[in-house]
Amino acid sequence: MITLYSYPPLCGAADNNGYGLKVFAYLRLAGVPFAHEHIFDASQAPRGQLPYIVDDGEVVGDSDTIIAHVARQHEVDLDAALTPAQRDTAVMVARTLDDLYWVMSYSRWKDEAFWPAFRDLMMGEHPQLTADGMEKARAYNAQRYHFQGIGRFAPEAAYARGLADLRVLANLVPEGGYVFGPRPTSVDAALYGFIANILFSPIETPLKRFVMERECLVRHCRAIHAAVGAPGG
Repeated sequence: MITLYSYPPLCGAADNNGYGLKVFAYLRLAGVPFAHEHIFDASQAPRGQLPYIVDDGEVVGDSDTIIAHVARQHEVDLDAALTPAQRDTAVMVARTLDDLYWVMSYSRWKDEAFWPAFRDLMMGEHPQLTADGMEKARAYNAQRYHFQGIGRFAPEAAYARGLADLRVLANLVPEGGYVFGPRPTSVDAALYGFIANILFSPIETPLKRFVMERECLVRHCRAIHAAVGAPGG
């Protein structure tokens, strides 16, 4: 049986990180049984990053690699019917979400306008967290943002980048159904992982305001949320 190791839930989403929630959603949509272990410490994870899975003793990290492994080993490929062009689109969506990740994270840990609210939200939902621990995590993330580049952006410039990503994604999501038709695929799981972490948060960042104004994104997110069920794994 698979065990998924990922960050803890937040605001009704099964993982407060887009990548872990993406894998959670894929496993649920594919109907693959799994246990879900929520952890904060990623030091023992492959490359020091969450999520990862342990599947019959095999450790697999990186969300896309995990999904490929599950599809192959458990014969539940949600993307089996996709055309080559659709597969290419899915890759481009994944790369756009990679870019959006940094702006989402920036809004939580870097931006002084929203950091206190995010800190209090996390500590309120996870009482084991401390103010000192959150400050240390913030300092660590500040280093990551600096070397990645987003940390050198003023807030307005950072959000302009994230809003451009969201605009592209909103244009890909139809008014009904899923991105490639009536059945969800891995791209829908990926979109849910990130949009849910924006939509369900009570913090009114520019990213959330944009999502709330795009009915297609709200509908799609809520449809996947209902399909994958309550957090817990």
